[in-house]
Amino acid sequence: MKKSAIALLVLPLLIMTISCEKGKATNGVTATEKSDTVKTVTQEKKPTLTIDTVDFNKRMIALSNNDTTGRWPVKAPYPLPGALLPYNRIIAYYGNLYSTRMGILGEIPRKEMLAKLQGEVAKWQAADSTVKAIPALHYIAVTAQGAPGKNNMHRLRMPFKQIDTIISWAKPINALVFLDIQVGHSTVKAEVAELEKYLAMPNVHLGIDPEFSMKGGERPGSKIGHFTAADINDAIDILADIVRKNKLTPKVLVIHRFTQGMVKNYKEIKKVPEVQIVMDMDGFGSKVLKKDTYKAYIYREPVQFTGFKLFYKNDNKNDWKMYSPEELVKFTPKPIYIQYQ
Repeated sequence: MKKSAIALLVLPLLIMTISCEKGKATNGVTATEKSDTVKTVTQEKKPTLTIDTVDFNKRMIALSNNDTTGRWPVKAPYPLPGALLPYNRIIAYYGNLYSTRMGILGEIPRKEMLAKLQGEVAKWQAADSTVKAIPALHYIAVTAQGAPGKNNMHRLRMPFKQIDTIISWAKPINALVFLDIQVGHSTVKAEVAELEKYLAMPNVHLGIDPEFSMKGGERPGSKIGHFTAADINDAIDILADIVRKNKLTPKVLVIHRFTQGMVKNYKEIKKVPEVQIVMDMDGFGSKVLKKDTYKAYIYREPVQFTGFKLFYKNDNKNDWKMYSPEELVKFTPKPIYIQYQ
């Protein structure tokens, strides 16, 4: 992808100053050498649970769109039983309840938003009937800030009552919940740790955004930040520990990306049975630009699963048109996580 084209990919989020009340396969998929199944035994010694590894491998190959380069599917341990991926395609609405400018979640009234989300889920189900499409609410629980704030961290943690609201909204449509963090001058480890009580819930998962990780002390939004593999592994370690301690099915970790520099040392990112990693192609622009970006940074630097972000407004500017589900399922690999902003 040409540098000039990369430069056109616009930053996907606005830095918002938000005030809130305090407090309130097998071509690519392998298991360990000694076993072809993953087993989980409960304390009560109930019958052993397993995943169908033949079916899993078949699904992963289908998700790769029969890629012939050897990149996809990615070699990784089999997940624990009950894993969401690759059995489901997650269709998520993204945003923050304090802002109408950060995404569809928060931009329009709740009932209208949930109905619209269910409509998108139906479109994806029609586009690819081989994978079940399920809804999700992806909430920005920690927002990067232009001002330093009380702790000089350039980030603002949303009150827990807001997270409680999102969880309550998800229940009627049986949606997953993702809590997203923009660390500013803080760290992944510090911010994820604050959300552990929510991540211990079976339907709550995690998103992390390298764009606003300002390791050089810059103001968020003044340049594009980055995460190292070590940062991402901190999130994976916390999630894996939560899964083990609470005897949960695997957690999904979404990582946003639209430049090469946003994620460093990708080959060192851990792959464990307790966590399923999605590298989400972020950013808006023309179809050609977004496809080139997907190829350059998601396809060519494989981690585990892939996602694709769609912007209702910014992908439809000028003569641009937002990608349709039918178009995206032709990508290699097929994105398994879709986010609308």
